[in-house]
Amino acid sequence: MSDFNQSPPSKDQLDLVYGLEDRPKPLIAFLAAFQHLLAIIVPIVTPGLLICLALGVSKEDTNMILSMSLVISGIATFLQSKKVGPFGAGLLIVQGTSFNFIGPIIGIGSAMVAAGTPVEAVMASIFGVVIAGAFIEMGVSQILPWIKKLITPLVTGIVVLLIGLTLIKEGLISMGGGYQAMSDKTFANADNLIMSCTVLALIIILNRIRITWVKSSAILIALICGYVLAGFMGHLDFSGLKDAPLVQIPTPMHFGLSFSWSLFIPMAFIYLVTSLEAIGDITATSKLSNQPVDGPKWMQRIKGGVLVNGANSFFAGIFNTFPSSVFAQNNGVIQLTGVASRYVGIWIAALLVILGLLPAVAGIIQAVPQAVLGGAVMVMFGAVAASGINILSGVHLDRRALLIIAISLALGLGVAQVPQILEHLPELFRNIFSSGVATGGIAALILNVVLPETKK
Repeated sequence: MSDFNQSPPSKDQLDLVYGLEDRPKPLIAFLAAFQHLLAIIVPIVTPGLLICLALGVSKEDTNMILSMSLVISGIATFLQSKKVGPFGAGLLIVQGTSFNFIGPIIGIGSAMVAAGTPVEAVMASIFGVVIAGAFIEMGVSQILPWIKKLITPLVTGIVVLLIGLTLIKEGLISMGGGYQAMSDKTFANADNLIMSCTVLALIIILNRIRITWVKSSAILIALICGYVLAGFMGHLDFSGLKDAPLVQIPTPMHFGLSFSWSLFIPMAFIYLVTSLEAIGDITATSKLSNQPVDGPKWMQRIKGGVLVNGANSFFAGIFNTFPSSVFAQNNGVIQLTGVASRYVGIWIAALLVILGLLPAVAGIIQAVPQAVLGGAVMVMFGAVAASGINILSGVHLDRRALLIIAISLALGLGVAQVPQILEHLPELFRNIFSSGVATGGIAALILNVVLPETKK
């Protein structure tokens, strides 16, 4: 445990109860890990659940995908905290399934299903692209200084904002009951709106309560309340548990492997942006852990962290789940608890893997009506957009920057809302610009390079 008789920390340092290399006793480590688990378990499984519901994946396969998302997140969290060779930042970092990829996967995957492609073949293409894209992120980890010059905070902020804004549509569809409710004419009926609005209201109320653990667990608590409400209203569906095994054995390439250029182009761009987001999150964790935020040691942590981002997305594709990235949520937990020990990260990793190997956990999560989930994802997707605004707030918004923001948002949101604008373009260009995030991001990247900066 840290020496409490040492001199007080400087202004820039957090007064930690357990520092980076401290080893808390098992009970304390478990409680600290459980606190992190409350903040992250819902965001880890939500992307996979939304994608599976949107594409019509069977309940059995959805159960496996959700289970593997927990297992893969646990492996990544272990590597980030433990640091194995060049892999990992050596900090208390939690990694989980990324929200950034939901939009293009649902958009292009749904189009493939609508065109008559079997769901299993669509999933094979998705996981093939997840594997291929992972190499981009692993490569980025080795050329970070050059990439940072090309993709500036202005470009990153625009892309993250676009990701959040384009996801709002999916959030509203979830609040109304999801794609299944659209097909059976129950979309946005009274029951669905009562469940989703109750969860949304609870998250707002719980975030105003001045109790640390309540605030950090607001989404989970609200979802549990929504779960109970759905039970009283007769909307829980446990059929996903019917044939679930006692233990989920990881099955590599369950759907096979295929590839789709139309999905790869937007995904490749998002992999680049996710790498840069990871730099910010790892730097924040380093600062909260009273570690350097510049210099060679910091750069080594950044490279190791981004490398795990990519490597774990590779394993995610192999084991039938979606790309993962560094989570920002755990930084808030570190700040609130004063526990920055990376050994707590190993406990978090163990809990995630254990939960992932128990299919009953994924089955219970899958039983929740999509309307209940919708109340929570609206907050999560809004938080992604707010994160983009936060990045842009640190940029000097002169006339050049505002012009780039205006054009990029107009093109990105325009394509997302009116995709028919692309229907007479050659197939290659349709594939490249079919995602609003890719269209707006590419516009931001080109304009940032082409338009000269105003000399200070």
